[in-house]
Amino acid sequence: MDLNSLEDVRNFANNNGSYLCKYNLKVTEYTTQHFKSCPKLPVKSSKPIPFFHRCVPMDSGCKNIKALATFVSYNSVLQRVITGVMTSKEIIVGLCLMSLVLSILLMVIIRYISKVLIWILAILTIIGSIGGTAVLWWLYADHKKSHKVDDEVAADNVKALLVYAIVATVITVILLLLMLIMRKRVALTIALFHVAGKVFTHIPLLIFQSLWTFLALAFFWVYWIAVLLLLATAGNPEKKSKDYVEFKVSGPLQYTWIYHLVGLIWISEFILACQQMTIAGAVVTYYFTRDKRNLPATPILSSMCRLVKYHLGTVAKGSFIITLVKIPRMILVYIHSQLKGKENACAKCMLKSCMCCLWCLEKCLLYLNRNAYIASAINGTSFCTSAKDAIMILVENALRVAAINTVGDFVLLLGKLLIVFITGFVGIILLNYQRDYTVWVLPLIIICLFAFFVSHCFLSIYEMVVDVLFLCFAVDCKYNDGSPGREYYMDKGLMEFMDDSKKAMRSATGNVAEMRSMASGAGKA
Repeated sequence: MDLNSLEDVRNFANNNGSYLCKYNLKVTEYTTQHFKSCPKLPVKSSKPIPFFHRCVPMDSGCKNIKALATFVSYNSVLQRVITGVMTSKEIIVGLCLMSLVLSILLMVIIRYISKVLIWILAILTIIGSIGGTAVLWWLYADHKKSHKVDDEVAADNVKALLVYAIVATVITVILLLLMLIMRKRVALTIALFHVAGKVFTHIPLLIFQSLWTFLALAFFWVYWIAVLLLLATAGNPEKKSKDYVEFKVSGPLQYTWIYHLVGLIWISEFILACQQMTIAGAVVTYYFTRDKRNLPATPILSSMCRLVKYHLGTVAKGSFIITLVKIPRMILVYIHSQLKGKENACAKCMLKSCMCCLWCLEKCLLYLNRNAYIASAINGTSFCTSAKDAIMILVENALRVAAINTVGDFVLLLGKLLIVFITGFVGIILLNYQRDYTVWVLPLIIICLFAFFVSHCFLSIYEMVVDVLFLCFAVDCKYNDGSPGREYYMDKGLMEFMDDSKKAMRSATGNVAEMRSMASGAGKA
């Protein structure tokens, strides 16, 4: 029911306790004298939605808003869920801050217990894989012994267990072989994790790089949406109904959204690439400074200045390459969504294969770009030259790269999951004590998702620092040998790793020479 006069507004306030005029006015003062302090008449009928105690007019010309309000108002389950989120917002904010603190604490802990942590995880992985395989074989033997010949269900179960056991055995053997091959390379991962902790001690502003990047992306996305709204209303207005106006865009202006969309992808990738380049420049400065007391006062700001002065073109080219891969993949995803249920099996398979290939290409290019930015920060070269140098270094150290990417990424993934589990567990306890919340599943999901997002942002910085240190270490080993005039730049932990590697190589070379001399002596005899 619409409110067409101030008397209707006054009666509505008396009957419902909802005061539509300014709160400092009494209901008896809802007169023409205070007309400007009351809402514009007529006040359209509305429905409540559980967002900050607000209502939405039902006689709105926008069909989407009307449909949303109707759906939320009549969906009791959704109302309870959203109400649970709004009423438990203090708990959600508090636990989100807790996940932030846990992420920082984990970065500190990894530095001091990196050696023990990685070996514990490796041992647990071996025990888990062997134990799981043994259980599968035991279940297969038990089912095979007890099942009847004419029982088809039992026969299918036996076959399934046999397949699972064989697959588990193959995976376990491959895993054990990889750990056997890379056991010595794990020492490098441990040393790099330890040095990465020292980097954060000397450059504490690295921790907040994710925050600056998020703020820059948020500011750009707000600007992008504002421009998109301006473009949407840039045409000629046509009145469709009493309160509904549609803007008709014609001519070249109707294609500007394509340019705007490309700009969204490119600039977003550009901002992320600037973060990687800034981190790379700061860590490279730390690594190649022999006396850490001579570090710049703010290595992050120095790295940002070098980025703006020398490397904006490098970052722009790398982000544009990613954009060129993202756009075709987005087009294919759009075509797939439009043809859903209409395409045949062959076309569906081809579309999904193309999307998968483009996704894999995008991931490979992202990894290559990151290493190209690091090489550019080390050598000060262009993007293409840096990409070539980075590929050569990665190929020369393929086993070390594999060890760092597998062991290091696995450790960081477990760290992210640990933060999510702790935050989720505390969330369950706190929400369970709030007896007036009927539905608290959505608040818990929000808490866990935000905890994973925060931990991913912080630990991805740690991962980036480890990658930069590894490339610096590889360049250091390539051009220096520890002799006078060619001293290493590396940290003591990495120096100990190099000394152990040289001793192992000398002992291996001595054993080979001894075996050859024994073989030649036996031949003469």
